[in-house]
Order: sequence, then C-alpha cells, then structure tokens
Amino acid sequence: MEETPHIAILTNPGMGHLIPFVELAKRLVLSHNFSVTCLVPTIGSPSKAQETVLKCLPHGISYVFLPAVSFDDLKEDVRAEIKVSLTMSRSLSPLREVLKSIMIRTRLVALIVDPYGTGAFDLAEEFGVPSYIFFMSNAMALSFCLHLPKLDEMISCEYRDLPEPVNIPGCIPVQGDLMDPVRDRKNEAYKMFLHHVKRFTLAEGIIVNSCMDLEAGAVRALQDGGLVKPPVYPVGPLVRTWSRIGDDDDSECLRWLDGQPDGSVLYVSFGSGGTLSYDQVNELALGLEMSEQRFLWVLRTPNDRSSNAAYLTNQSQNDAFDYLPKGFRDRTRGQGLILPSWAPDQGPEPQLSGWILTHCGWNSTLESIMCGVPLIAWPLYSEQKMNAVMLTEGLQVALRPEVNKSGLVQREEIVRVVKGLMTGGGHGVRIRAKELKEVATKALCDDGSSSKALLEFVLACKNKIGR
Repeated sequence: MEETPHIAILTNPGMGHLIPFVELAKRLVLSHNFSVTCLVPTIGSPSKAQETVLKCLPHGISYVFLPAVSFDDLKEDVRAEIKVSLTMSRSLSPLREVLKSIMIRTRLVALIVDPYGTGAFDLAEEFGVPSYIFFMSNAMALSFCLHLPKLDEMISCEYRDLPEPVNIPGCIPVQGDLMDPVRDRKNEAYKMFLHHVKRFTLAEGIIVNSCMDLEAGAVRALQDGGLVKPPVYPVGPLVRTWSRIGDDDDSECLRWLDGQPDGSVLYVSFGSGGTLSYDQVNELALGLEMSEQRFLWVLRTPNDRSSNAAYLTNQSQNDAFDYLPKGFRDRTRGQGLILPSWAPDQGPEPQLSGWILTHCGWNSTLESIMCGVPLIAWPLYSEQKMNAVMLTEGLQVALRPEVNKSGLVQREEIVRVVKGLMTGGGHGVRIRAKELKEVATKALCDDGSSSKALLEFVLACKNKIGR
C-alpha cells in the first residue's frame, strides 16, 4: 500500500469546476506531500477541454473518468443544474467501485466533493473516510447557500419579488441578482439545489476558493459559527496555471497582441460555458466596432434559448463567424481579433489585456484579480449576477453595462462603457485592480491567510489518519 496520504476529489464535468479542482490538487501534492486522484463524471465521451487539462497533471495526481451517464429519460430543455446534479447522483455506483480500489492501494484520508456531489457523503461514511466540500466560488456565494434553508423557511414568495434586498451574512445586500437555481422556486432545479445546500453541514469542512483578504466580512460570518457547523477553509485564489501546449511563437493570438500598445486591448470572453443570443452577439459586435477600441473576442455560436448552452459541452455547434454582422470582420480587421470558441489553453493571459469584459465566472474573476486587470461585468448564469454585484459594489473593481427591458445590452451602451473606460474614465477602477492584486498575492505567501487556511485543512486530514 502507498504510504503517502491520499485524497480523492470528485468534481463535476463542467470546466469551471474541473479547473479549480485540479489547481487545489496541485497545491496539495506539490506543497503538502499528498497524492490525489481526480474522479470525473462524464456525459458522453470526455471533451477535448477536459483532456487538455488532465493530461498536463504533475506526478502524484492521477485521474479517472467515470462511466458516462445517460440522459435519455430527460427532456431536451432540462436545466443545466438538473443535469449536473443527476450526473453526480447517477455516477455514485461506479464511484463506489473506484473508491474501493483506491482504498486497497492507498491511505485514503479524505474525499473532497463538488457542491452538487453531496450524495457521495454516504459513500465516504460507508468507507470511514472524512468528506469535505470544495466550494469553487466565493465566500459571498457560500454564505448565501448556507443562509438559503433559513430563507426558504421564512419566505413564501419568489425571492425576486421581495421589495427589499436579501441580506446575506457578512456581505452587501442583493436586490434581484441572486444565483440562477433560486430564481424559480417551483422549478426542480431549485429543489435539487436546496437539497444539496442543506447537506453542506454534513461535511467535515468546506474549502472555499477565496481569501480573508478579499472577503473579510463573508469569511468572518462563515467562521464565526452562526451559519455552519463544519470549519471553513478560505484557501484562494486558486487559479489556472498558465502553461500552453505547442509553440507560443506560432500563436496568432499572441503575435497579434505583441503588435498592440501595452494595456490597449479589451479581452472579451464569456468563459467555458457562456453563450449569447444572436441579437446580443450582433449588438456586441457593432458596439465593439463603434467604440473604435482594440479588442480580442473569444466568440462562441449564439444560442437564443440558454445563456449556458455550452456549459457541459464547451463546443460551438456551428461556425460562429457566420453569425457576425455582414462585413464586420473586414471592417474591424485592424482593430480586433476574433478567436473561435473557447479552450483552456487558448486566449491571452489576463495581464496581456488592458481590460476584460467578463461573464463574472469566479475562475475568470480570480485570474483577472491576480493579474491586476479591471473588469467590465457582463454576468450570464449561475451565481454570476451575485458576483457582478460584489465586483461593482463591494470590491469596486468592475463596471457593469445596463440591460434594456428586452434583456439586451445595446450597442450604444457598449460604446459608452468600453470607450469611457478605456480612454481614461476607468482610472479609479484600474488603481483598485492593482490594489487587489497585491492583497490576493499576499494571501498566497507562505505566511499568508490562505496558505495558513490550507495548512489547517492539511493538518485536519493528517490528524484523522489511524483514528
């Protein structure tokens, strides 16, 4: 049997969850002498994006793709949150067999699961292994999740219909911009989400991808014990390690960026899963053109039905360029560059851009903070609207364009925000971004708050060995 203490981590198939899980695994292996197995449920064949991330793992980290689950019994338009939850629950049987094998070969000291994977707590108990949650988003979102069962008991109407903002312990109040799964309490997605967050307190502890230095109020509320019984370990920012596959000199993206003045480019990306409607792609394209500012746009095929249509696929179904306004690429050839779709090794490092127009996914947000780059907040799904509130009103590192009554950000509004910020109006936000970079970097130093929190988790795991 392997003597090195071993940790199994159960992610969900979405890239926005897999990437921070991998970064957590690296920290545990490279800094604290654990070995780790990444367990990845699948829907169909593993995606190219998943394989790209997993084939670059350092020694000490292995991975297992669990057998693909079937959704033949589901309607085509079922929400992504339901698919994710069912992917996790339908993977429990093969997960049991994999854990048996790991137990034979290693000293398994902990199972760390995705927030949608609380069903695995029962398996951990069966094998006598402590179970933890890795909450990949911020402390504000975690505080809301742990407060949700109380809200569910106290409030009978839809949360969006409340006349007053929702007070989240340790955080700024939120009016309307709550996370997607709770926006329709009659939907099965809400019931599944509530089921999982009620089980959070069954964990031995919760690891959260943020730090005391960025979210002091929320972290204190979590650690004071009023919200949750298990300890909370704020270990972030855990962000993607920027290593590329192939020769950087051959990268069209980097060659183009090298030819632009420093800090002059707006990087436009909606992450691994975000999709815009056809009309919104058209408005964004024309707004970027009219702004006369340099841009680098990671473009995905539009989808008129869902803002997260690519979340579990990461692929564009058609040639995204076909959906751009006629003549747009020719007219902006010297002004901007467009990359088709998204990949974990594609696009510039955030510090190579002057500004980032982002969907406010927490991974992208932390990458930007670690590089000191200010943001234009354009949230789409999940907890991203809450993130946008934090970034604009709390951390004050972003500005947010207004949405019209039809749900569109119009081209004129895009011009106003982009041109105003990139031509001098965003000076204060840019200074704030550099301040947050220093704060976040300090948290990861050897004596920083996040390094200490991770060490507390490590000691908790090692203290349970042999008990």
